[in-house]
Amino acid sequence: MQNPFLNKLSAQELLRVAIENNTLRSAALKLAERKLYKIMMKEEPEILPERVREDRYLAVRNLLRLVDRFMKKKIASPAFSKRIVNAFVGKSAMKDKNRYEAHRERYGCDPPYFVVISPGQGCNLRCKGCYAGNIEHPVNLDFDIVNRIINEKEELWGSYFTVISGGEPLMYRSNGKGILDLFEEHQNEIFLMFTNSTFITKEVAERMASLGNILPAISVEGFEKETDDRRGKGIFKRILQAFENLREAGAPFGISVTATKDNAELVVSDEFVDFYFEQQGVIFGWLFQYMPIGRAYTLENMVTPEQRLYMLRREEEILREKGLAYFDFWNSGPLSRGCISSGRSGGYFYINWNGDVMPCVFVPYSTHNIIDVYQQGGNLNTAWESPFLDSIRKWQKGYGYEKPIPEKGNWIAPCPIRDHHAFAYETINQFDAHPTDKEAKEALNDMEYHQGLIEYNKKTDELTKEIWRKEYLGLTDDTGR
Repeated sequence: MQNPFLNKLSAQELLRVAIENNTLRSAALKLAERKLYKIMMKEEPEILPERVREDRYLAVRNLLRLVDRFMKKKIASPAFSKRIVNAFVGKSAMKDKNRYEAHRERYGCDPPYFVVISPGQGCNLRCKGCYAGNIEHPVNLDFDIVNRIINEKEELWGSYFTVISGGEPLMYRSNGKGILDLFEEHQNEIFLMFTNSTFITKEVAERMASLGNILPAISVEGFEKETDDRRGKGIFKRILQAFENLREAGAPFGISVTATKDNAELVVSDEFVDFYFEQQGVIFGWLFQYMPIGRAYTLENMVTPEQRLYMLRREEEILREKGLAYFDFWNSGPLSRGCISSGRSGGYFYINWNGDVMPCVFVPYSTHNIIDVYQQGGNLNTAWESPFLDSIRKWQKGYGYEKPIPEKGNWIAPCPIRDHHAFAYETINQFDAHPTDKEAKEALNDMEYHQGLIEYNKKTDELTKEIWRKEYLGLTDDTGR
């Protein structure tokens, strides 16, 4: 029997009811799913293929179902429950129309949705193949600069979501303050923080739960053998202890997984997802296929094109059949409508511990530094307007972000640096983007490295282009029919 009160509510308002009212939770979430389906399946049908709209709906549906899970199991603190309502119903979710319209009027597009910041380079681990590179003298971005970045993106873009990476964020110190002090100063923000978890003691977990605006994504590589092999002996046991500390405190958490040729099948297996999502209480997962940059970079560790295809099919099952929020930074390109780097509308750009502004964490080349921009009287939009980032945004549009359906490029292979390396290499050189670490400099001059990635691109495209054309675009031949 339908509830007349619930029927009048929007999908976002229904989520608030689901979190705040145990009795109405199940009915409210089911109704929210139906309303979201109607909304999202009507979203830009001339631009978004039906399969893309359906997958995007399923991703949001799975997140809603996770809300039901952690509320039933009572693993979320009252502060987190309040913040998650704000994330979906309050400022973090709602577009500030005035700021959006001002940006669109000036630039002809919507602003970025968030930034990724690595405020500190320091880390207590030395993981094989870390994108942060070799750390000889770790540095920290000044706390006041980080604060200003967050304040400006709120003021300029109406953005209330921030991703924090590293180094290890919980080691960050500046002006006598740490990363949790930053989170405390920005109560309207939701922070996704990538962490190795070794500093998440009971006390830290309790503070995170009391703040309620932090979603830690904890790095794992598989089970104990795989994780300790990359991160160091005993790290897996410390991760499990961090999980326990977070569960007891009521601070929901996710995982961040690096897939290589050695663990590609494992990290999408039933055994893996059941252990983390069912047994350990993980609510979301990010899967990053190894990118050959940073410390001891090598093409040998990359997921093979064949493994990437296998992962794609398994990830479809996890999304559709298991109903889990486990997303692949490359294979899940259709969910984000392609690459979202370089400050694309609804996307982001990256700022590291030196203040270097980059298209993405995995593109360690820069033409602007936020510290210099501020000293010269500029702001985040000054960095966003850089010709280097703008050139990548133009490529994103041409590849299909705003193209009609028959003209869209393959969003299963959306990444400029990894899937279209010839373009990235040319663009980096064209705008004289400087390497941000010595490994990036070495890679820039390594022609065997560039040729290897170009060959990788060709093989990946051969394996996935027909899947994209037939299963996503509904095309059967080269004429677009």
